[in-house]
Amino acid sequence: MPEPLREVIGKACPLEADDVDTDQIFPAQFLKVIERRGMESYLFYGLRHDERGHVHGRFVLDRPEFRGARIFVAGKNFGIGSSRENAVWALTDSGIRCVIASSFGDIFYNNASKNGLLCVRLPNQEVIDLRVRAASANLTLSIDLANQIISDGKTTLAFEVEPYIKERLLKGMDDVAFTLENYEAEITEYERRVPRFVIPRSARPS
Repeated sequence: MPEPLREVIGKACPLEADDVDTDQIFPAQFLKVIERRGMESYLFYGLRHDERGHVHGRFVLDRPEFRGARIFVAGKNFGIGSSRENAVWALTDSGIRCVIASSFGDIFYNNASKNGLLCVRLPNQEVIDLRVRAASANLTLSIDLANQIISDGKTTLAFEVEPYIKERLLKGMDDVAFTLENYEAEITEYERRVPRFVIPRSARPS
C-alpha cells in the first residue's frame, strides 16, 4: 500500500505543456516492465532522450536546479489518454508526490489517488502563475492535504479535493483497504446471507 500522505514539502518544477498524455509520461514500449522500483528511468522517456537513447539533459527534471523536485506544476489536461497506472508509478518513483494542474485525465486522477500521488486542481491562472514562479527554480511549496492549503511561506492558496480521495491519501489506502474500512460491516452481513455452499469454507465468516 502507498505511504500515508498528509503534507508535501519541496521544490516545484514547471512543465510547460498542456494535454500531456499517459503515453508521453510512460511510453507504451515499456509497459511490460512491472517492477515499480526503477520506473523513473522510463518517465517522459521520449522527451528526455535523443535518437540514440541517451539522456540529453534538456528536459526540466534532468536540469540540476530541479533535481529532487517533489511537486510538478503542469498545464491543462495532465494525464489524459489510455489507462496506464505505470504513469503514476513512474512519477512517484522519481520522487514526485504532487502534481498541480488546472485539469487531469479522469483515469489518471483516480489511479493517482490509489498510489499516493496527490493531484491538485487549481484555476488556470493560478496554475500559470505558479509555473512562472517555479521556472526560477526557487519556489518551494508546502501542500497541506489535511487542511487543503498550498503555501509558499508568505501566501496561501486553497484547493478542493473529493472527501474519499482525501481519506485514501491521508491513510495510505489502496482499493482493498478503502473498501474494507468503509464497507466491512456490509460485506460481513452479505456473506452471512449468502447460502453457505456458495462461499468456500475458508472464506466463511466466523
